[in-house]
Amino acid sequence: MTKSKWVVDATHSAIDFSVKHMMVSKVKGAFHTFDATIEADPTDLTSATIDFTVDVASIDTRNADRDGHLKSADFFDAEKYPSMTFKATSIDKKGEDEYTVTGDMSIHGVTRPETFLVTFEGLAKDPMSGAEKIGFSAEGKVKRSDYGLTWNAALETGGVLVGDEIKITIEIEAGKEA
Repeated sequence: MTKSKWVVDATHSAIDFSVKHMMVSKVKGAFHTFDATIEADPTDLTSATIDFTVDVASIDTRNADRDGHLKSADFFDAEKYPSMTFKATSIDKKGEDEYTVTGDMSIHGVTRPETFLVTFEGLAKDPMSGAEKIGFSAEGKVKRSDYGLTWNAALETGGVLVGDEIKITIEIEAGKEA
């Protein structure tokens, strides 16, 4: 199979995250507005081109006050830095359908290399449209402090309000560009 362009189907895709809260629980959230440019041969992703853009103002933690704080200058500063991006720089096959994807992640004006474990979930024909579809799952972790997102509050019992490690999970379904 040859390299083709794939368009993300946002209604069947998700970017979710979790972070430790008060040292005792996790807060989960999602980014609802994102896009990606994917050029790939589904049978061999090692030569794929992957570029993601996420609208940080689309953050949703199911709490409007918290979302507002996350969009503020204390965290993402969405007005000044409206997008978070990821551009793959290397893709290595680790198993039959597993890859490590390393790339340049840019958040809050800082760009650093990050690596995600990506699983190719398969290729199928959409029974409604007849279009070819591919699916991917990805997991990774980033430290928010690496991107200058250092706001926090000390807890009376020790520790801090917001953890530094952010766990990211991504589910992508994309259709072959006509």
